[in-house]
Amino acid sequence: MAERVERESGGGAGEASPGVPGAGFELPLLLFAGFRSLIDDLHRELAEQGHPEVRPAYGYALQAVGRHGATASEIGRRLGVSKQAAGKTVDRLEGLGYVERADDPRDGRRKLVRLSPRGIDVLVRSAEGFDRLRAEWVRALGAERVAALESDLRAMVPPDAFRLDATSWFNG
Repeated sequence: MAERVERESGGGAGEASPGVPGAGFELPLLLFAGFRSLIDDLHRELAEQGHPEVRPAYGYALQAVGRHGATASEIGRRLGVSKQAAGKTVDRLEGLGYVERADDPRDGRRKLVRLSPRGIDVLVRSAEGFDRLRAEWVRALGAERVAALESDLRAMVPPDAFRLDATSWFNG
């Protein structure tokens, strides 16, 4: 991908080549490619385990629902999208059996979105899958290098980096 980016941008004089330390554009591409490979591998596993319709954005939405449920407005705020966009995602998740709507016991005018047993299952399988994928990185790179990578990334990312609205900046 880095070669394609350099070709498309013209690769002018003074620019670092792909694979050469210091190519500034390569760091975000490598980080994204690592993220993407983990997500793609996880979703292949989930499909094999009975969840072929799950998309990466659904994982963020299921996390936004949370253990105790949430309204569409709350889900929208957590995801950084409109209430209408959150409602459409909830409709899809409900149609797939990952969430259920229920009356809010504290306020009968509100509907809560709650994880269904199928939604809980896919989140549990996702967590287990990420543990397996991390273990593969440890086998390939070594425990010390993976721990150092994680430590270095924690040092470089802002404290609020673990937000659920990541999909909103991918879309735009």
